[in-house]
Amino acid sequence: MTDTYAIGIIGGSGLYQMADLQDVKELRLDTPYGDTSDALITGILEGVPVVFLARHGRNHHLLPREVPYRANIHAMKQLGVKYLLSVAAVGSLKESIRPLDLVIPEQFIDRTQDRPSTFFGNGVVAHIAFGEPICLQLAELLTQAAEAVERPVGARVHRGATYLCMEGPAFSTKAESLLYRQWGASVIGMTNVTEAKLAREAEIAYATLALVTDYDCWHPDHDSVTVAMVLDHLQRNAQTAQRVMRLVVQRIAETAPISKAHSALRSAILSDLRLVNPDRLRQLEVILKPYLT
Repeated sequence: MTDTYAIGIIGGSGLYQMADLQDVKELRLDTPYGDTSDALITGILEGVPVVFLARHGRNHHLLPREVPYRANIHAMKQLGVKYLLSVAAVGSLKESIRPLDLVIPEQFIDRTQDRPSTFFGNGVVAHIAFGEPICLQLAELLTQAAEAVERPVGARVHRGATYLCMEGPAFSTKAESLLYRQWGASVIGMTNVTEAKLAREAEIAYATLALVTDYDCWHPDHDSVTVAMVLDHLQRNAQTAQRVMRLVVQRIAETAPISKAHSALRSAILSDLRLVNPDRLRQLEVILKPYLT
């Protein structure tokens, strides 16, 4: 792998830093979409160069809809990231997916309403294919790593789930939670579909490691969930995520899988880029670079 930082990691609730990073540096990059959620942390993980970003900031000061998703993905693209691993806390919508389990989703249902989820528009039209929103090759490596590491007693790995992304910040009503179960959703969170769409537009392979904190409110035992219990699960999930990331970055570096995501814009751009306003093209240069020659 020749890119300086071909692998990126975005940490969610509970995962605000990668404790095992060596040669750590902080970067602040300019993007057309403002500041990233926090400084980008570069370093070496198990001998592999990576870049890490805390999605909600290291002090968790950003609501899901306040996360500057476009700035975050644009910055990753600037650094040459080709493989982006997302870590996210989720609630379970299935009895068989229990707290502390690890889930590698393959599908999304988008219920967000109030956040930008595309780099395009304003004179440039593109429609990415999104039938398979997760890079399946990257998801396979992530699954293998999750199955290989030490996990909390009884914690299982689930592949092929559907992640329902809600707007938040309030959690679901019981009626909504029951409806999402009828739709076949497996877990529920507030962030990942927006990242997945933007990563695909940026031609970055993307996969999610979803870590279950509790059952959503459909479950009869939900009322017994305490803040202390959720915080304990977040901490234990973060430790598991660190172990998974250490292993999966090694496997990505060894195999460098070719992903359909890496050429997602090849047949997606409808606009004649020669006729687009030069200022708009400069804004999209990092994203469109292979198609501007």
